[in-house]
Amino acid sequence: QIIAGNVVTARQACNLIKAGCHALRVGMGSGSICITQEVLAVGRPQGIAVYKVSDYARRHGIPVIADGGISSAGHIMKAMSLGASTVMMGGMLAGTTEAPGEYYFQDGIRLKKYRGMGSLNAMERRTGGQQRYYSEAQKVQVAQGVSGAVRDRGSVLQLCPYLCQGLKQGCQDVGARSLAELRTMLYEGSLRFQGRSAS
Repeated sequence: QIIAGNVVTARQACNLIKAGCHALRVGMGSGSICITQEVLAVGRPQGIAVYKVSDYARRHGIPVIADGGISSAGHIMKAMSLGASTVMMGGMLAGTTEAPGEYYFQDGIRLKKYRGMGSLNAMERRTGGQQRYYSEAQKVQVAQGVSGAVRDRGSVLQLCPYLCQGLKQGCQDVGARSLAELRTMLYEGSLRFQGRSAS
């Protein structure tokens, strides 16, 4: 089966669904180490991208993966509430014991290196970034990601149960007994969203 993307509009989703994809990845420039929106001025806020693409894709029976911006159980709840079937958690899982990379200490904090596939570092090392960003034959490389570090999060064996419980409690708080019911509430209009300021 083919997972296609990344997309942020229903029109992009339509093209990939017509081409025969089985699932869609949604997100462009919203990940913790992604700089596509700043460098290339393309992308879309993740919430509206997930909502619009999911609304279109569901009519064709295509599941959606929210890819970018997930750093807490609350973000998972938001993505699922906006129509996503699942989420990618690259930055969140990068700091776990099971993720590749060596830990190091900086200012008394245990960290692990984390780099985006669109970073110059990944493209120069030919780890797949060049193919993903269509730059294998180009002399000039335009980075769409950066390299950085993430805090130690311990083992996924402790992190995943915490995230699952957070999602369950989020569903409970909005009155949904399951993710299927959450999605029904979204499309029936009984699940409502309200903007709020950062303060």
